[in-house]
Amino acid sequence: MLAIVDPSIAPLTIGLLIAVAFIAGFIDAIAGGGGLLTIPALLTAGLPPHLVLGTNKLCATFGSATASFTFYRRGLFEPGLWKNALLSTAVGALLGALAAHWMPSTWLNQMLPVVVFACGLYLLFGRVPDPAATRNGKIGQHRQWPQGLALGFYDGVAGPGTGAFWTVSTLLMYPLDLLRASGVARSMNFVSNAMALAVFISTGQVLWMLGLGMGLALMLGAYLGAHSAIRGGAKFIRPVFLSVVLALTARLVWQHWLS
Repeated sequence: MLAIVDPSIAPLTIGLLIAVAFIAGFIDAIAGGGGLLTIPALLTAGLPPHLVLGTNKLCATFGSATASFTFYRRGLFEPGLWKNALLSTAVGALLGALAAHWMPSTWLNQMLPVVVFACGLYLLFGRVPDPAATRNGKIGQHRQWPQGLALGFYDGVAGPGTGAFWTVSTLLMYPLDLLRASGVARSMNFVSNAMALAVFISTGQVLWMLGLGMGLALMLGAYLGAHSAIRGGAKFIRPVFLSVVLALTARLVWQHWLS
């Protein structure tokens, strides 16, 4: 049975979730990690974890599609070079979403805060390689399978920080600069979001009205963020982004582990 709307969610809460989605879309298009905002926000609204993941995939697919198309249109992503990554990411995301569907709600309640918090710490202390240090060379096809399967599976199960993980791993594994690595990350993120969303739709774990409203806001944010990234990035977002993420994850740890 498909879920349309949750009447327990107050209109003010819906407005705040849509605002969070816009910010998440803007940030995700630049550096990845939009799920670090939308998933905690949906959890703190009181939704069950499976419904949180499905609704988040709906709105995330809007944003990643917009960002991916923007990078592709600017010639910053060449699908022909990434066939293995596209296929392996799709397979990994399907397997991950199926695994998430069969996990007990109590596991997800405790797992998601830990995942979000760990990703926030990673983004706080992790160092993105200098794009000037990347080498010129060919794109290794054999490396794309383990990368796509692993990150696709992770995005299907949970998802926070997947775009950032794609960007960093792509910089480390291939001779690309930061901008082109971001184009790869946005495109793979779209594939995994879409495949995982198909699973969540089939199991009725999507709030359609809320997900579509957040998706439109996320799409607008992603459009603006992708253009900002292409024009030179937005380093000023990092401290604000990390502050919000750590504050939200701290609340979730308290809510699901300490209370």
